[in-house]
Amino acid sequence: MASTTASSDLVPRILPYLDRLLIFALLEHLSEQKLYPADVLLQAKYDVMKDTNMMDYISETYKAIHGADATVPAEITERRKEVLEKLAEFEKKAEKILEIVRNPEVVNALRSDSAQNFSYVKENYGVTPEMVDILYHYGKFQYNCGKYTEAAEHLYQFRMLSDDPELVMSATWGKLAAEIVTLQWENAVSELLKIKELIDQKNFADPLVQLNHRTWLIHWALFFFFNAENGHEKLTDLFLSSAYLNAIQTSCPWILRYVTVTVLTSRNARKTSAGRSSNYATYQKQIRELVRVIKQERYEYSDAVTDFVYALYVDFDFEEAQRKLAESADVVKTDPFLVGSADEFLESARHLVSELYCQIHQRIDISDLSARLNLSPEEGEKWIVNLIRDTRVDAKINFSEGTVIMNHPPQSVYQQVIERTKGLSFRTNQVLAHMLTTRSATVNGAAAGEAQE
Repeated sequence: MASTTASSDLVPRILPYLDRLLIFALLEHLSEQKLYPADVLLQAKYDVMKDTNMMDYISETYKAIHGADATVPAEITERRKEVLEKLAEFEKKAEKILEIVRNPEVVNALRSDSAQNFSYVKENYGVTPEMVDILYHYGKFQYNCGKYTEAAEHLYQFRMLSDDPELVMSATWGKLAAEIVTLQWENAVSELLKIKELIDQKNFADPLVQLNHRTWLIHWALFFFFNAENGHEKLTDLFLSSAYLNAIQTSCPWILRYVTVTVLTSRNARKTSAGRSSNYATYQKQIRELVRVIKQERYEYSDAVTDFVYALYVDFDFEEAQRKLAESADVVKTDPFLVGSADEFLESARHLVSELYCQIHQRIDISDLSARLNLSPEEGEKWIVNLIRDTRVDAKINFSEGTVIMNHPPQSVYQQVIERTKGLSFRTNQVLAHMLTTRSATVNGAAAGEAQE
């Protein structure tokens, strides 16, 4: 059984930013990976779920902990009865509004404007605001009962008819959680972008509340690592956007581990897509931004993954990078969010070492580079052959001597100045955009406060 060390285990830091049922989903994932003792996870699941409405699961888990012959406490039996009664009550209250919103004629008439939608159902079907609110409370109750598909449906229907900003925000969070738990990733991506838009566009009276919303969304987005095929690119765009990168640096610097993995592994997606030169330039820009943030936050947070990037791009210490790459492999393989991306991360990390090493040296010993990649000489030789073929660098391999000769075209001083200016311009634009956004939010918040007075 694999184990995680206290120094590299980020689960305790992540749990406070997750919904109760998302915590349960994470614990289920940990059970499959066998990263923690089974009895510890079973007790943790019970502690998380005992206050929900999933009464059958609570009873079964209680017996699994205390033995099949154990008597379930009377309070659990009584609560199960109350939940069933409450569920029946919601079904009765929601019967009329559900009949209306499921009517094909109504479904075809609804648009993105919730105010217009409510006006339509009010005039044609006599729908009241109280009837619409029932959809929200019914969906929330079903979510708490573990009926995620039904919850997602009712929360969506509520959102189509309500203009209550607070409840709409809450309903969107609930629908995102339901889509994550049921692994409906295409829908989950759509909900994540909706929440991001709501957070970014809303004028919060207290900027700290907006920061907290962004911090929660960052942690919820980690579940997209379970679906690496569709998740990494969205995560890269989210993590490296100015506002969310600022939130990571301010509230949760440990997320830099995941930022590093998303940036490094995005190389593979760009390598196979059209317009390789443009995509590769974007990838290099992201690497530079990642290095800048890792340098800034090193005093606040670091681990083997971020230390690998620091050793490689700041210190140019290939021996230290080699050690940190080996440590990173252990960290990634024991991180519940990253374990499925371990091979992809190692491949990308080795590409970075190889490329930088080849840029610095003109004559390369294959055995030496293989050792720095934590590969055997035979594996290293195959790796270098594939690297030269894939990247099409100007290089020749001398198999008899076990060396690679790199032909580095000289770069003019003018080109070097241009490249450095591009990086400076990119960072300057990000800083200015963030300052303008913060200033706008502050001014709007002050104006709103004066209006209330």
